[in-house]
Amino acid sequence: MFFDLQQKDQLSKARTGVIHTEHGAIQTPIFMPVGTAGTVKAVHKRELKEDIQAQIILGNTYHLYLRPGLDTIQQAGGLHKFNTWDGPILTDSGGYQVYSLSGTRNIKEEGVTFKSHIDGSKHLFTPEGVMDIQRKIGADIIMAFDECTPYPCDYAYASKSLNMTHRWLKRCVDRFDETSSLYGYKQVLFPIVQGSTFKDLRIKSAETIASFGREGNAIGGLSVGEPAEEMYAMTEVVCDILPADKPRYLMGVGTPWNILECIALGVDMFDCVMPTRNARNGMLFTAEGIINIRNEKWKNDFSPIDASLTCYASSNYSKSFLRHLMHAKEILGAQIASIHNLSFYLWLVGEARIQIQAGTFTPWKNKMVSQMQQRL
Repeated sequence: MFFDLQQKDQLSKARTGVIHTEHGAIQTPIFMPVGTAGTVKAVHKRELKEDIQAQIILGNTYHLYLRPGLDTIQQAGGLHKFNTWDGPILTDSGGYQVYSLSGTRNIKEEGVTFKSHIDGSKHLFTPEGVMDIQRKIGADIIMAFDECTPYPCDYAYASKSLNMTHRWLKRCVDRFDETSSLYGYKQVLFPIVQGSTFKDLRIKSAETIASFGREGNAIGGLSVGEPAEEMYAMTEVVCDILPADKPRYLMGVGTPWNILECIALGVDMFDCVMPTRNARNGMLFTAEGIINIRNEKWKNDFSPIDASLTCYASSNYSKSFLRHLMHAKEILGAQIASIHNLSFYLWLVGEARIQIQAGTFTPWKNKMVSQMQQRL
């Protein structure tokens, strides 16, 4: 894998580039739909490719390890063969899921013991073990095993956790470098910057992560409850340190306006469950603002969900019909809303790329950030 940095914005730190992988090229900035269990909820592969125009999707190590299990994925020939997605895949290491299982896990230097949310069985994730698991899953980009600290978090805990994450990273790198891909194509490992919302810890972590010289770098531990201003401040600090010739991935972010603000700070890659999760609850994102499709005002609105998008779901179904499906609890409602939101997110990062190339990104971004937060 390599990153071709193409163009920089003159009024911000936004940039465009192309990440080249053996499963295809990824134009940045990019949003990656989340396929936790190996599939993006309620969305077919054909829709991901043709309507949403996704270039890369995510899988989750914790969930795939528990179900369907590594034996099944290996026998299929890796996750690409198992889910029939022939484009690039990124897998999260499971660190965030360990963070979210605070009542049923125990963190030690060796690794993390936790109980399965499925059947209560006990498991151990170590840095070495997580590298082996992700080798077996077979994603193009795999993540180092880290601890995601909660917010708020006191300085002493954040510092102790950060140092352990760095020790774990060394173990991840050693294990990764002494093993090989199982499926005949190259995999790359991204380290993860931590440090909560403490500037000195974020600087220390970014410098440490950069020193490993991997093909890309990630920023974790944000969008976990901190104010947006703190998220932006930490992102800016880290992006100023991480090497410019490697892609920067901000994990778990976020709203459409979060994404545009962080593109302006130098981030290239994003993921979040928000577009699909909120879609299933009736929240639609558009360039004009936010729609709660369950509201009475849409009952007799027979205009398209969003005629400005080219995807079939957005331009061919009416707001009235989608509202009816949501209230009737028809599965098609969740599907249409999910396709729409993902299409909008991919349109947004694609348009950001166009605006950067045209030299008009900053005024466009400022207008869009204000506009998209309106409640329609």
